[in-house]
Amino acid sequence: MMATILYHGEPNGPSFTVLSALAEKNVEAELKPIDLAKGERHSPAVPKNAEVAMSIEGEGPVLVVDGEPMANSVFIACYLDDVGSGPAIRPADPYARWEMMAWCRFVIERIAPAAAFLGTRAHLTGELGALSDEAFAALTANIASTDLRERWEMVRKGDFADAQVADSEGKIIAGVARVELRLENRDWLIGDFSIADLETYAWLAGMVSLVPAAFETAERTLLWMERVKARPAVAAALAKASGGDPTVVWAPGPEINRWG
Repeated sequence: MMATILYHGEPNGPSFTVLSALAEKNVEAELKPIDLAKGERHSPAVPKNAEVAMSIEGEGPVLVVDGEPMANSVFIACYLDDVGSGPAIRPADPYARWEMMAWCRFVIERIAPAAAFLGTRAHLTGELGALSDEAFAALTANIASTDLRERWEMVRKGDFADAQVADSEGKIIAGVARVELRLENRDWLIGDFSIADLETYAWLAGMVSLVPAAFETAERTLLWMERVKARPAVAAALAKASGGDPTVVWAPGPEINRWG
């Protein structure tokens, strides 16, 4: 039997996706909570390879199977879909599977960077700003990715330009509008419940309070979020929260697309 360990943060963002997929697919794993907002993913205690160390997802979970570490929540969820039991969380139809992966790419490249930007601005800047220079240097010392280390430094300085704030809020508004349109006459985003639902919910759940304008007329989206939250696997993932509301716990995420 393969030894499976999941190093995960609070059930928000990418850790939410993987914790939920793990439960959906009935995969047995040893769960090891880490504090992503304190840089613990980069500690020597968490196994790494080049892909994990340089993950474009930012501060996400790490799944280790027989000593081999994996990063990036959508691709970890795809792996779990293959090795787990229970209903598939990817469509069987080739076109629908392409459609699901294309949707997830949209989330990863547009919604996720904006959500992480706004989430860390609201909930992490004060915590990092209170650290001494020495403590912050220790927190970031093991981060291999220069881009990711720069995002940590930006959050600590409170370097959130007004134009980037407006752009990020606009991306959340546009993202919710796309979800709302997609949900016309359907319960789930791509056919049956899938990784697309998990990954989209993962990044939007914390935006309800931060970008309320995005949800003011998004009735279908809000109902869909309730359906996602009501799934037993999602409830199991949310139960892994260490206390309080996991949607207010953020760490630096994917880099904001520099090309619009």
